[in-house]
Amino acid sequence: MTTQPAEPLKLDLGIGTQPDIAKAAVLAERHGIDRVLVPETAQDPFPPLAVAASHTVSVEVGTGVAIAFARTPMTLASSAWTLQRMSGGRAAIGLGSQVKAHITRRFGMPWSSPAARMREFVAATRAIWDAWQTAEKLDFRGEFYQHTLMNPLFDPGPIEQGPPPVLIAAVGPRMAATAGAVGDGVICHPFSTAAYVTERITPVVRSARAEAAGEPGASTRPFEITGQVFTVTGRTEAEYAANRSGICERLAFYGSTPAYRAVLEHHGWGALHEDLHQLSLQGRWKEMGRLIDDDVLGAFAVVAEDPATAGRLLRDRYTGVYTRVSIALAAESDLDLALAVLEGVRS
Repeated sequence: MTTQPAEPLKLDLGIGTQPDIAKAAVLAERHGIDRVLVPETAQDPFPPLAVAASHTVSVEVGTGVAIAFARTPMTLASSAWTLQRMSGGRAAIGLGSQVKAHITRRFGMPWSSPAARMREFVAATRAIWDAWQTAEKLDFRGEFYQHTLMNPLFDPGPIEQGPPPVLIAAVGPRMAATAGAVGDGVICHPFSTAAYVTERITPVVRSARAEAAGEPGASTRPFEITGQVFTVTGRTEAEYAANRSGICERLAFYGSTPAYRAVLEHHGWGALHEDLHQLSLQGRWKEMGRLIDDDVLGAFAVVAEDPATAGRLLRDRYTGVYTRVSIALAAESDLDLALAVLEGVRS
């Protein structure tokens, strides 16, 4: 039996750290990037993406990710609908749940049953979009959200291209199943390995998607499996060394967090989590990075002394694992280095 060759990787580029979003988006479009991403870290991602959309004509604009539970389905629906209209149908909405402490203590919003809540959040958002697109009465009644009022003054009306796709960030199997059941894609955390995605995430997503295929309102879009990949490279020895050190520290930070322990355990590195967690409780952050040895680094990151080689290694490792990728550098604002790596993917 012959197998179909995997589709070429689509390339995404994070531009959220750029001081000039418009310039970064135009540059990404000129380099053939498929989608530019802005995360919700120190800024709301929707205004920068609106700027990016207004200065480009073809590159997609996506949240990578927006925090779902910091909003209601109505507020998310409105922001996403506006971006979809402004971009001429080029929006992609990545959603993440965040963790309980941030939702309750930073955003002051309720937290419970994150996978079930996310499933309902997406269903409610789509119900709102459907009401705007079809002029049907809005009547969504769920366990966590209820939306039953939509006056003409607040109805933005239909969009020719229809609603944007929704992708859901997942680390564990429950949220991965949610992404498969109600999402148009799953966003894998950068603290993932190709083996973990292939063996733990993808089967769950496919099973949930197959089970939901016959349900009313099930997505018919091609499903995306996307991820950000830690990349260690540089144009000089000093840049390479700084990038390597920074990525090791990032890996140590994530590895110390209980939410990501399962990824380490999948590779038999559960003891590393315990060591990192203890150091984090003592605030010994710099020491933590030294615990990331070559085997761990090589599993989580693409490591190459030059950007072109890094891009080829990324392509070889993740083609057939992801449908689209972005890269994570220690210096996230280094747009030129990121573009050089992504050009290597296509070489």
